Amino acid sequence: MRRETMLNATLMLILLGFPLWAWSVDEPFLITLSTRAVIFAIAGVGLNFALGIGGLVSLGHAAFFGIGGYAMGILAYHAQTYTALAEWPVLIEGTKSMPVIWIVAIVASALVALGMGALSLRTTGVYFIMITLAFAQMFFYFTISWPTYGGEDGLSIYVRNGFPGLNTMDPIQFYAICYAWLVVVLFLVHRAAKAPFGLMLSAARQNGARVQAVGQVPYRLYLVAFTISGAITGLAGALFADLNRFVSPTMFSWQTSGEIMVFVILGGVGRIFGPVAGAALFILLEHVLGGLSEYWHVYLGAILLGVVLFARGGLFGLIAGREVAHD
Repeated sequence: MRRETMLNATLMLILLGFPLWAWSVDEPFLITLSTRAVIFAIAGVGLNFALGIGGLVSLGHAAFFGIGGYAMGILAYHAQTYTALAEWPVLIEGTKSMPVIWIVAIVASALVALGMGALSLRTTGVYFIMITLAFAQMFFYFTISWPTYGGEDGLSIYVRNGFPGLNTMDPIQFYAICYAWLVVVLFLVHRAAKAPFGLMLSAARQNGARVQAVGQVPYRLYLVAFTISGAITGLAGALFADLNRFVSPTMFSWQTSGEIMVFVILGGVGRIFGPVAGAALFILLEHVLGGLSEYWHVYLGAILLGVVLFARGGLFGLIAGREVAHD
């Protein structure tokens, strides 16, 4: 068994075992921290699909995170206020059903990613980075000026949405839902990376001219990858909003995009489980260092600088060596 495979299994066992231990000693706060880590890991895996495999450095993934969150918030808000989302041309009501909300969040995020990518991918390099950032900021300022759903104050949801057969207000049961989604997303991304599409996308990142020479269009490959990436991040946004029972424009902020990028860099760009390790480390540092100083981001910055300078493959690259999971 490869060292990285063992690390992957160990990481997933820790993420499964720690909340169970917290539940056994009646520490719901620790379960909530674990849930945050898992949700952020899903968002990081989404970005890593575009960044690690396709080489698309995006600072606009907060747009998809926020769209997923607002998809949950808007549907749940109309369900709890017994008002229709739309009455013409067809009646559209709100819902408190998690599966329905997830579908809406994924589809909405994917459609926005498709449109956003169709324009952004006509540029490269720093221009692509800045255009994706600009799109996210557009959504940020739009939601601030959207009084129907709270404007800059955000939107509160009184009761967490439901899932058949589970009590989602129970922290350990809601954690189980998020953990299951993480496993599903990791499996799908791993399969996609190993499939012909993933291999061709990786080849386009390394040498687009050769990919064109064999009849493929790098733009289309990037667009599909960007759309899938946005859909995964949108799912994470819906889960995060359900965890907090609150959505606000900060979900669209450039800081959110930066944090998702940090998860990927800390864990290891291009490694399937890298963002999972990065998100878990981020939450751990936030909890431990945040208790020491309100300026804990200074320490995070120093750690991130050390990773960039001395561990170019992130935590997984430092421990497992240079081999990359999707190769």
